[in-house]
Amino acid sequence: MEQEVLRVRYHSDKMERLDYIAGKSDWIDLRSAENVTLKKGEFRLISLGVSMQLPRGYEAVIVPRSSTYKNFGIIQTNHMGVIDETYCGDNDVWMMPALAVRDTQIHVNDRICQFRILRHQPRLVFEETDCLGNPDRGGLGSTGKQ
Repeated sequence: MEQEVLRVRYHSDKMERLDYIAGKSDWIDLRSAENVTLKKGEFRLISLGVSMQLPRGYEAVIVPRSSTYKNFGIIQTNHMGVIDETYCGDNDVWMMPALAVRDTQIHVNDRICQFRILRHQPRLVFEETDCLGNPDRGGLGSTGKQ
């Protein structure tokens, strides 16, 4: 399997180090680097306590974990964060923009989001046409409906 190197700077010695959860996924959990108390309706950029140098030609995609809403009552306000390889300075700290939908507390090392890296999209050429020549599927939200 191909391997890439991600150089990681941790901003706290209290942070658990990045690692895969063995046998479960190729997404990597990110943790809160700070204790956070939020009231319902409050917004906060939550520090994830890391800065990284991604491999050339890659970007990172950050999304909430499936349990984040249930466990912490927060939603990621940009729904999906994208970090390109130029965001790689010592103080380019990764953050999660969070909105509390209930009063909540998040502690250092709570797993609140996850990331993976992807190669940059190739350069696209847009070709205009009057007909795509494919069958219609039935409209948005039609999968699985008879």
